[in-house]
Amino acid sequence: MNEVLKQLYARKSVRVFTDKEISAEDKAAILRAAAEAPTAGNQQLYTIIDVTDQSLKEKLAVSCDNQPFIASANMVLIFCADCKKWYDAFTDAGCEPRTPGVGDLLLAVSDTNIAAQNAVTAAESLGIGSCYIGDIMENCEIHRQMLGLPKYVFPAAMLVFGYPTEQQTKREKPERADMKHIVHENGYRKMDSAELEELFSKNAHAKEYSDWMKAFCTRKYNSDFAKEMTRSVSVYLKDFKE
Repeated sequence: MNEVLKQLYARKSVRVFTDKEISAEDKAAILRAAAEAPTAGNQQLYTIIDVTDQSLKEKLAVSCDNQPFIASANMVLIFCADCKKWYDAFTDAGCEPRTPGVGDLLLAVSDTNIAAQNAVTAAESLGIGSCYIGDIMENCEIHRQMLGLPKYVFPAAMLVFGYPTEQQTKREKPERADMKHIVHENGYRKMDSAELEELFSKNAHAKEYSDWMKAFCTRKYNSDFAKEMTRSVSVYLKDFKE
């Protein structure tokens, strides 16, 4: 197995960091890797916000579901799906552009997340850990004001980076699903109850499957933060409705 595959298979989220600084050279390499990602029509439909202000990191640690480790990260990047810059450029050039729609947003989110994952992969190759923070999509009004996000710009992902502690390095990576459940050949295959239990039961560990599933549904899917994410994304989506 080559080194790239080894790193992709071994990579896990890191939430506790050492005090070691990420060098300017490594930071530049990670950002460059993000910008070199595949992109629709070479449009690079994203803008990356480099959060260097410690007070802003601390505010984000609170607004993103009260996660203190965000404030301790050496590098914090927010990847925004940006439909505004091309719309503005078209307008400035004398075109008559339609206003961005939901399809434009989804394409931009795809571009954005590909760039973010390139940054994660580059960081991993340098021994730098990372963690995605999906909560940046919550608290729309707060984050819009905090980050100066205009209409047609959506914070699709936030990443925190730093060198992992020994405990984080040794921490076991959660087991992923068997490929037979993930890869469907030539079309979508609806899984029956037995296969769904086979797929998800490994997450229950020693617990009864149905008990674990009910608890997980309550803790994640039906949680207040999940409802807030849906509310906030709905607010962003209103900008993209023609």
